[in-house]
Parts: sequence; structure tokens; C-alpha cells
Amino acid sequence: MPIPKPTACLALADGTLFYGYGFGATGQTVAELCFNTAMTGYQEIMTDPSYAGQVVTFTFPHVGNVGVNVEDDEAADPVAAGMVVKWDPSEPSNWRAAGDLKDWLARRGRIGIGGVDTRRLTRAIRQQGAPHVALAHNPDGVFDIEALVAAARGFSGLVGLDLAKEVTCAQGYRWNEMRWAWPDGFARQEAPRHKVVALDYGAKRNILRSLTSVGCDVTVLPATATAEEVLAHEPDGIFLSNGPGDPAATGEYAVPMIRTLLEQADLPVFGICLGHQMLALALGARTIKMNHGHHGANHPVKDLETGKVEITSMNHGFTVDSQTLPEGVIETHVSLFDGSNCGIRMADRPVFSVQYHPEASPGPQDSFYLFERFAVAMETRLAKA
Repeated sequence: MPIPKPTACLALADGTLFYGYGFGATGQTVAELCFNTAMTGYQEIMTDPSYAGQVVTFTFPHVGNVGVNVEDDEAADPVAAGMVVKWDPSEPSNWRAAGDLKDWLARRGRIGIGGVDTRRLTRAIRQQGAPHVALAHNPDGVFDIEALVAAARGFSGLVGLDLAKEVTCAQGYRWNEMRWAWPDGFARQEAPRHKVVALDYGAKRNILRSLTSVGCDVTVLPATATAEEVLAHEPDGIFLSNGPGDPAATGEYAVPMIRTLLEQADLPVFGICLGHQMLALALGARTIKMNHGHHGANHPVKDLETGKVEITSMNHGFTVDSQTLPEGVIETHVSLFDGSNCGIRMADRPVFSVQYHPEASPGPQDSFYLFERFAVAMETRLAKA
């Protein structure tokens, strides 16, 4: 049998080329390339706003096998720029499947490439750092290689890039949907006990569901909301969401607002991912770009205060530099892969955050206690009032 002609090309900024078979949308996109080691959840990964500006290489080969459905979207549309897989996505075979991955990507304008040696690509990312790439899909198999490499080299990268403004909500809204539970699916929170304002830097839906599931009445506000707008809702607690891009860039407007909240209101504060980095910056620490970041659902994290090890889901390319944490800020969690910071808290206030995703349930329930801790902090404050 003749070998089919490649219909997609992944060009790295150093001139390395990977040819494969395109699926999803046609066209071209430029982004940073990362890899994700999770064995499930490709739909959640593609719709996670934290992946804005990135093409995701999936190290697990079975992609497409469970199809897609409306319940697993973490945002209204895919946010990741594209996907790279080892095998051509398989036909769906799952009772929850409501559609095919290829068709879903085509409708949502996202490019995929299959037939790629993802092990070789992952090794390159680990050794050289997350490269800038251009990904093209042309059913005719015709590519302007020089233009693709030039496009990859012309990508500005994520350092200094504020992407939270691109993925945040346009205006505030209420959220009352709870976590999925058999057999009824997503229930509604009808008896909330705590008013929470969530700052949306790119919030995943399942994080908001986790908040409502511990009794929160959640109001989501845009990333650019002011402290006055937040406090106008008279919240019992503040939540800082996950999100994409360089935390230092987003911090130019978010950090002063968070500092104002910490100064003017003695409220519990909980942050996840970019929200963790925003809190750390507001408290006086610094963030740094990682070589290739942490992306996957099998990351061990140690709670330094209890000795417990949690299996967590992660998605970040920047990290808090623990050496810059000021006095009064305690490091609570670290990665057992590389020792990088994964959690902090203030010594004298219920203000804390983590670098990983406790809502993603890889453990499967190892880290849900963090949402419960946030709820207890709000209950304790109200009891003292």
C-alpha cells in the first residue's frame, strides 16, 4: 500500500519539522508547545483556558476514543491552539459520547496533527525547553516550510504576555451549578451558606462547581475588576482562579487590586494556579518561567505541614520562586518531581493558595479538602462576627 501523503506539519523555531496527518480545522497557528502526560481528559485539556497560547502534545496515544460531550467542556470553546497526537484519533466508543473529536475540533476552529513521534517530541521539549512552533493543516499536503519556520521564530512567546484579559468573562455572572454526581448529573446549589466572589483569570467550570458544592453562592467577576467592585458584593470570601500567560504581566493590574483587598478586608482568600501566583506576587514573592512546565494528572505533591502526599493535576509554565517568599508567608506544598513551590499560606490569616488543580480529581479526591478548608474559614469568620 502506498504511504499517504502528509497533510499537516509542525515546525519548531529551530527548524525541526514533524510531518503527520491533519484533522480538525485547516489553516495555521503559532504557539508555545507543551506536553501533557494525562491518560484521560483530552476534551477538558483543550477547553482549559490555562492552555491559551499553547499547542498540546498528548503523550498518551489513545486520544479520541471516548468522543466528546457537552458536559466535559471547561469553557464554552477550546482554548488551546492545537493538539499533537501519536495516532490518528480513533472513533468514539463510550456511552457518554455525543460527538467525534475530529468534527468537534473542525467546528471549533482548532488544528490537530496525528502520526507524530510524540516520544521524540516530548524528549525535545524536556531537553530544550518549551519551543515556539507553527502548526499547519492543509489537505493538499503543500506547505511553505520557510514561512512556517519563520512564523515559529516570530512568535513572541508567553513571557511578558497577559492572556487573562483574552479569556476572562466580559461581564460578571452568578454560578450555582454543582459537581457532577451519578445519576442526576449537575445539580443546582439551592441553599448556599457563603457569598464568594471569584476573580476570573480563566476559570475552569469544574472549579466553580467545586466552590458551589461546599456551599458557596458564587459571583464571577472579570480579571480587571477593581477592589471596590469586589467588595460591593459583600463577599464572605475571595477566590482567585486559574488562567494562562505570564503572571507578572497579569499582575500589573491584578496584584494592586489583591493587595487592596488584603488591606481593606479581613476575608478568607483561596487561589489556584495563576490565582496562586497572583497571591504570591501580591504578598511580595516573584515568579519565574519554567523550562517546560508541569502538565499532567500524575504529579505528586507533598503537604509540608501534614506529610501527606497528594496525586494532583497540574498545568503551569511559570512557578513561584520559593526563595523570594517574605516573612509571614509559609510554603505549604512542594512538587516531589522537582521541589518547586506548590502552595503557600499567610501565617496569621486564612489566606492560602496552591499551584495544582484540586478540582480535577486525579487522586481522585486527594485535594478536595482545600475547598472545604476555604468553606470552614468563611464559617469561622462569620461565627466570630
